[in-house]
Amino acid sequence: MKIRNLLGVCLLAALMIAPYIPAAHAETGASGLPIPRFVSIAAERANMRVGPDFRYPIEWVYQRRALPVEVIGEYDLWRQVRDIDGDEGWIHKQLLSSKRSAIVSVPLATLHKKPERGAAHILYAAQGVMGRLEQCEADWCEIEIGRTLGWIAKDQIWGVYAAEVFR
Repeated sequence: MKIRNLLGVCLLAALMIAPYIPAAHAETGASGLPIPRFVSIAAERANMRVGPDFRYPIEWVYQRRALPVEVIGEYDLWRQVRDIDGDEGWIHKQLLSSKRSAIVSVPLATLHKKPERGAAHILYAAQGVMGRLEQCEADWCEIEIGRTLGWIAKDQIWGVYAAEVFR
């Protein structure tokens, strides 16, 4: 009897403080994956539709494989996405990949040899240049642009969240 009461008190306490515990992602979608999250376009051509079904009209056709998009919603086999320009629509999940990429979002970004502002510069990339993300730390991401691998400050790219860390 005492164990049940103790478990009940612990559960009640956990429910009371849960709203005050910051979550990395506020929700998960039908896929069980977090929303929002970044993915990339997997196909040479990907239709973005105004709704989550093939019957809905095509609003936009992406013609750039590996372009990063942000998943902001899910319905069945469809993912609601947002691109770097803020355009939103629905793309079938088969046209998306979990491989990560990013786009340079500042007029001129610098790739460094190490994840430090004072590290040697190895490449300059203009706004709109895209690269494949290898990993991200607190303020830096390792990215491959062309055949050059280096470190770029997170505040110079779109396709990763400020607090996101991954390998």
